[in-house]
Amino acid sequence: MIDPWLPALVVLSSLLPGLIIFFLAESRIRLRTTLNLIGAFAKLALIGVMLWGVQNGHEYVFRHTVLPGLDLVLRADALALLFVSLSAALWLFTTLYAIGYLEGAPHRSRFFGFFSLCVTATVGVAMAGNLFTFFLFYELLTLATYPLVVHRGTDKAMRAGHVYLAYTLAGGALLLTGTVWLYGLAGQVDFVQGGSLSALPPETAGQLQLIFLILIAGLGVKAALVPLHGWLPTAMVAPAPVSALLHAVAVVKAGAFGIVRVVYDVYGVEFAQSLALLLPLAIAASITILWGSLRALFQDDLKKRLAYSTVSQVSYIVLGVALFGPLGTVGGLVHLVHQGIMKITLFFCAGNYAETIGIHKISEMDGVGRRMPWTTLAFTLGAFGMIGVPPLAGFISKWYLGLGALDAGMPWVLAVLAASSLLNAAYFLPILHRAWFRPSSAPWPNEKIPRRRGWETAPLLLIPPLATAAATLLAGLFAGSAFSPLDWASLITDREYLQWTP
Repeated sequence: MIDPWLPALVVLSSLLPGLIIFFLAESRIRLRTTLNLIGAFAKLALIGVMLWGVQNGHEYVFRHTVLPGLDLVLRADALALLFVSLSAALWLFTTLYAIGYLEGAPHRSRFFGFFSLCVTATVGVAMAGNLFTFFLFYELLTLATYPLVVHRGTDKAMRAGHVYLAYTLAGGALLLTGTVWLYGLAGQVDFVQGGSLSALPPETAGQLQLIFLILIAGLGVKAALVPLHGWLPTAMVAPAPVSALLHAVAVVKAGAFGIVRVVYDVYGVEFAQSLALLLPLAIAASITILWGSLRALFQDDLKKRLAYSTVSQVSYIVLGVALFGPLGTVGGLVHLVHQGIMKITLFFCAGNYAETIGIHKISEMDGVGRRMPWTTLAFTLGAFGMIGVPPLAGFISKWYLGLGALDAGMPWVLAVLAASSLLNAAYFLPILHRAWFRPSSAPWPNEKIPRRRGWETAPLLLIPPLATAAATLLAGLFAGSAFSPLDWASLITDREYLQWTP
């Protein structure tokens, strides 16, 4: 049975509340909150229905013909549901966090309007059924996130917004170039298991190699592949909920997810390997992993250290899909989810430190664990997960990536993973030492939210990071259970490699 409406309703569940929110007066706090939460819970419910349906053989495809031979397609396949489930779940937590974070701030209706458009674009990217649809939502994501990056309106925020637009629009132009060129060769390119380009004549191989490079460069801007990553640390002037959205839910994940689609569902992993495309991609990802970690070491600003950590960690996803083997693919796909859970925890905590006691720099964090123990516990779990300490979520990703490297006959990748984990420890452990073991030098001079009734900060700022930190632990402890991210990633991989023999 094919249901065309559920994918469209998933998109509309955030689009319609967002459009209404734009026109609400700032004083309509309760209505704005209600609309945000209705949209978030409705999206989760609809995705839950589709998860059940896909497991039981149902198909969910919405198709609208824009021009002859050019369709807008939304399809809820297994890979789409992995990403869209992550986006919807983390959107709920980010919405709750943003409501607490922006309490009393100006321009909240504008913020939450674009916030909803951003999530709409993200789920559109996740469920895009062809390259044309993916491009449309990918560019909508750029336009929806720009007002969030510049939300504060300061000179620094505006400069960061200009840098963000310059990078992402240039990436969009490359993606459009590759999409149009590929359309000229193969017509409309749907995302199909195993890809569809291997049927093209052999003389097109050179063009296909160049198109692949153009597409990866366009997607690599948002995925923050070196040297296309410069916008990401600059964009850290945005409010903490926006940083969380950029790093864990939307922008960088859209780029990485697009690379997964191009490798597996446009070219096909076997065809990409035959064109000698995967090894250069693995090398680019490895360079990014190490460079991002090295740069993170030298950042005193907490959010910038986390930003360079994202540059490194997102490329684990790209590395996994470039390893040409099922185990590496499982590692990359499950890291799509695990990195999101861990990184959103860290950015929530960074926002808590800034909004509660005015801390922005690592050098200011001495003794913060005694003032904000629950926030610091959540940060500790997120940091240990990033390092890869068992049994947390990050360990599961790195374990499968290591197995995938051996399975693919690329043992040098183990050295990259080991070096990255050591660097992760080198830039996270000093933060934890400061927070837990150093005495605070003085009372917190910039305290904005005093302790109230046993709460170290506002409840809506504390509950989301505690929930996502718990998820970081549970995703590792129950990785082998049904409906875990690992189980779903394995299901996707089994389908991709069904006819593959090494």
